[in-house]
Amino acid sequence: MIARRRFLGALAGGVFITTLAAEAQQAAKVARIGYLSLNRAGNPHLHEAFRQGLRDLGYVEGRNVVIEYRDAEGKPERLPALAAELVALKVDVIVAAEGTPPALAATQATRTLPIVFTTVGDPVTSGLVTSLARPGGNVTGLSLLFPELVGKGLEHLKQAVPGVSRVAVLLQPGAVPERTYKDILKEADVAARALGVRLQVVEARGPADIDRAFSDMTRGRAGALTVLSTPMFASERRRLVDLAAKNRLPTVFSFRVYVDAGGLMSYGPNTVDLFRRAATYVDKILKGAKPADLPVEQPTKFELVINMKTAKALGLTIPQSLLGRADQVIQ
Repeated sequence: MIARRRFLGALAGGVFITTLAAEAQQAAKVARIGYLSLNRAGNPHLHEAFRQGLRDLGYVEGRNVVIEYRDAEGKPERLPALAAELVALKVDVIVAAEGTPPALAATQATRTLPIVFTTVGDPVTSGLVTSLARPGGNVTGLSLLFPELVGKGLEHLKQAVPGVSRVAVLLQPGAVPERTYKDILKEADVAARALGVRLQVVEARGPADIDRAFSDMTRGRAGALTVLSTPMFASERRRLVDLAAKNRLPTVFSFRVYVDAGGLMSYGPNTVDLFRRAATYVDKILKGAKPADLPVEQPTKFELVINMKTAKALGLTIPQSLLGRADQVIQ
């Protein structure tokens, strides 16, 4: 009887020790996230939103998660090599931040490691996923595909500048698939006709083309401007804002970072919210979910931001009806 009790006691102790060891091993497991960005230094608020999203889910850098950062510093040609570095590190998941180029570079580097993109314009046409509902493969994330937003932006611009008859549309060819641009321009044309304004499409393929683009707007007698945001334009936002001011062009942008830099107004998705939500995808994948089973999500929060200092500098009186709809008015 005594021997049997000793045996049971030893067995129970062994189970207890094994359980503790398993729990300790699980607690010691540190997740490794690869973070591939086009211009991290230029958008610190977005990356902080992602980190905050992780903290909200219980991840603490240096304790149970390590983030391997790779930043192309605004040079897309560096992305493939940086993506390959993250794959070689055997991270658990790669976050492709700031648009389509990092996401494409990540998918070219691996077809097996999970990839979460944060702000891709059209992931289906770009070839990143099979469909929004069923991504397939090893990629999923958050999309910005809302061609109709350009029409809403034009509507706000017309309210701010009621006498405008010609609006320039600045775009960057090749930044998104051709079909996507056609859809956006179609929506812009429909909205322009309804508002009684004519559009002047102006292209800038790179930073060197921006000055010439504004000269074209001046020659075309544009009275206002809408910018279809791309990573390149975002990196050059202060320059765009300065040129718009110099040429006295009231401008509506897609994202509030341009307004924070001095632009007149923006209407579009809340990108901080998208980066915070990207952390949820990472959490699900680290807990065993497959990217193929996680539908691509679209923005759920949109914001209208108006810079009153810029409005005054342009001699504009923003109607109260528009100010009342703004999510934030910068004085």
